[in-house]
Amino acid sequence: MVILFSWIKKELIYLKDSLFEIIKAFIIVILVSSGFGCALILRYIGFNGTIITFISIILEIVSLILCYLMIRVYIKSEEESESPKSSGKKI
Repeated sequence: MVILFSWIKKELIYLKDSLFEIIKAFIIVILVSSGFGCALILRYIGFNGTIITFISIILEIVSLILCYLMIRVYIKSEEESESPKSSGKKI
C-alpha cells in the first residue's frame, strides 16, 4: 500500500512539473482545430461555402503560425542537440 501511495505521489509531482507543457499542448490542439470549428459554426449560421472556405483557411493559417511560434523553442533545442560535434581532426 505504501508503494502505491509513493507511486501516486511521484506521478502527481510529474504532472505538477509538466503543467505548463500540458496547457501549451491543449492550446495547440485548440488552434489546430479552430479552422474546422469555425467552418462548422459558419455553416450552422447559414453562410455559403465560399465565405466559409475563405475564413476557415485564413484562420487555419494564422493558427498554424501561432503553433509554430509556440513550439519553435523545442525545434531549436532538437537541432542543437543533434548537431555533430567536431573532433578537431580533419582528413
